Amino acid sequence: MENKEKYQVLLYYKFVKIDDPETYAAEHLEFCKELGLKGRILVAEEGLNGTVSGTVEQTNKYMETMHKDPRFADMMFKVDEAEGHAFKKMHVRHRSELVTLRLDDEWDPSKETAEFLNPKEFYEELQRDDTVVLDTRNDYEYELGHFRGAINPDIETFRELPEWIKDNKEELEGKRVLMYCTGGIRCEKVSGWLQKEGIEDVAQLHGGIVTYGKDPEVQGELWDGQCYVFDERISVPVNQKEHVIVGKDYFDGKPCERYVNCADPDCNRQFLCSEENEYKYMRSCSHECRVSPRNRYVIEHQMTEEDIQERLKRIEKEDQVAQR
Repeated sequence: MENKEKYQVLLYYKFVKIDDPETYAAEHLEFCKELGLKGRILVAEEGLNGTVSGTVEQTNKYMETMHKDPRFADMMFKVDEAEGHAFKKMHVRHRSELVTLRLDDEWDPSKETAEFLNPKEFYEELQRDDTVVLDTRNDYEYELGHFRGAINPDIETFRELPEWIKDNKEELEGKRVLMYCTGGIRCEKVSGWLQKEGIEDVAQLHGGIVTYGKDPEVQGELWDGQCYVFDERISVPVNQKEHVIVGKDYFDGKPCERYVNCADPDCNRQFLCSEENEYKYMRSCSHECRVSPRNRYVIEHQMTEEDIQERLKRIEKEDQVAQR
């Protein structure tokens, strides 16, 4: 019997001063390639943020080497077992920010951040009457899964969050605000700014959703749906006690946790869609995308103009029936 090698996916970040981040990024890329890792890592003057995959031996070697560097000695790694690589290539890129906020305010996330709560503490505070829970992620992440009762800012990018907070301060003022994100980095970045804005009673989930789902005591309770991740897995389970599907098919609103990208490359919108509706709507989020000359679904399935027109007529007819 073939002995299949075991793989791991690492999710990690650290806010720490990195001198000459551009040079560090180039050197770190070579180091990762030598190990045989694949993934995406961002390097900025304010720190490091990455997700990589590799064999257990490769990823363990990476963690061991990083922990030998005084700057990353206490860096938390979230480790997931995997059947193979979660990425196709290895990228290490220099950026001005690890997660983009583009605020004029000056503050140091490594020193100015909100109180951390471990999974058990976060779980207990979720049930208090005086708390509000703020999801700091993007709309498509929330759509797939979130903590029960969490506020959805309905933002397309993280940099929109500060503006949402300014416009919706009344929802947060005078409350105990619990913040969460996938691995913790977005909360650690923005929570200090939130306190500077006058929302003082703020706490964040240490290690993010990924750590919460692995906690042996909490076991992901009070989380509904799946957790969106930025690699080829797309999503990972969180709640080990019950699985409640919160995602809804883009076309018919039925329970769904299957993401696809719009077949029109000029759109590329990510939306939840069943296999049946992917076929019916040609993996396209709108009529305009379906008739795009660059539609990837049409190209992949070698559809003729006659095929396309037949499918469009069927869509129109079935949608008219459904609206009656």
